[in-house]
Amino acid sequence: MEVTEIIEQVEREKRLNFDEIMKLYNEADLFTLGRLASAIRFRKRPEPYVSYVVDRNINYTNICVCGCKFCAFHRPPGHPEGYVISRDELRRKIQETVELGGTQILLQGGHHPDLDISFYEDMLRFIKTEFPSIHVHAFSPPEIAFWAKREGLTVREVIGRLIKAGLDSIPGGGAEILVDEVRKAVSPNKCSASEWLEVMEEAHRLGLKTTATMMFGHVEKREHRVQHLLAIRELQDRTGGFTAFIPWTFQPRNTKIPKKMPEMSVEYLRLLAISRIALDNFDNVQASWVTMGPYVAQTALFFGANDFGSTMIEENVVAATGVSFRMSISEIKRLIERAGFIPRQRTMAYEWVDEVHKSKMGMDNERMG
Repeated sequence: MEVTEIIEQVEREKRLNFDEIMKLYNEADLFTLGRLASAIRFRKRPEPYVSYVVDRNINYTNICVCGCKFCAFHRPPGHPEGYVISRDELRRKIQETVELGGTQILLQGGHHPDLDISFYEDMLRFIKTEFPSIHVHAFSPPEIAFWAKREGLTVREVIGRLIKAGLDSIPGGGAEILVDEVRKAVSPNKCSASEWLEVMEEAHRLGLKTTATMMFGHVEKREHRVQHLLAIRELQDRTGGFTAFIPWTFQPRNTKIPKKMPEMSVEYLRLLAISRIALDNFDNVQASWVTMGPYVAQTALFFGANDFGSTMIEENVVAATGVSFRMSISEIKRLIERAGFIPRQRTMAYEWVDEVHKSKMGMDNERMG
């Protein structure tokens, strides 16, 4: 099939298969991909809004036995720079987030060999006792798979216990590229692609919403990226549990893949647009200003993205590679507005925060009445 025929299929809202996606990815020009992706974005989200979430990425420990080649953040057990967050520090970070208008925290850490599941349950209960209204978006699939093996529990049992303790949703971290050939090269001690997908499917079956991610631009090829997209599309067909897709580029500094140059913005925009086209069952695609910077992220709003992601009051993992973009809420709003859109703060479930507050106030008034 010629690329012009594939473009016509996209315009007719026909689902593409692997070969068609690959041909479009390799042969269509950048602006055609942007046009197609933007049209899909507006079919799914016709309002002139670009969403963002106010949250903080809290890394509860940097001690990890995985030793992934792409990670500059982790420290092995016994390292003098290793840490486990204290309750006082955790409270301080969440309190500051709430005071800045935050509605959730993103909580992730390394594969610590000495912390059992009760540590994580206690941490969740502590957060929910101290901050009952905060949304806890926590624990990536590799962490959950690691604990299940360590504790001799099923993935479903682990997730069930975490939900009971206060877990609200699961982020898509640790996906990297969902192809085992690639995972063995860059993260051989981390869960397999099928295990990552199993955690997400179990979470969806238990009623949790999650996000899906991709870290690209290290050792994988374009066909691996497309395989990744089709794997999460297939799971979304079965469960509908993913709220958004977030791709970002690998940052090589301070990692064990130092000779790799970071992906250029053109390749990022190309992948973003292909993602929007391939993932016809995802409503939301997020721009990555944390790795690409504010202006490429602003451009991404014309290549399929409808979400500007998190304000990232704190971010440590990407910063460990030497890439440290920072933006305030006002800067994010300004960038969205200058692109011609209206910024709106959202929750993890893509509800508008102002409407949630209005609804809550109405219910409170009814109770008082």
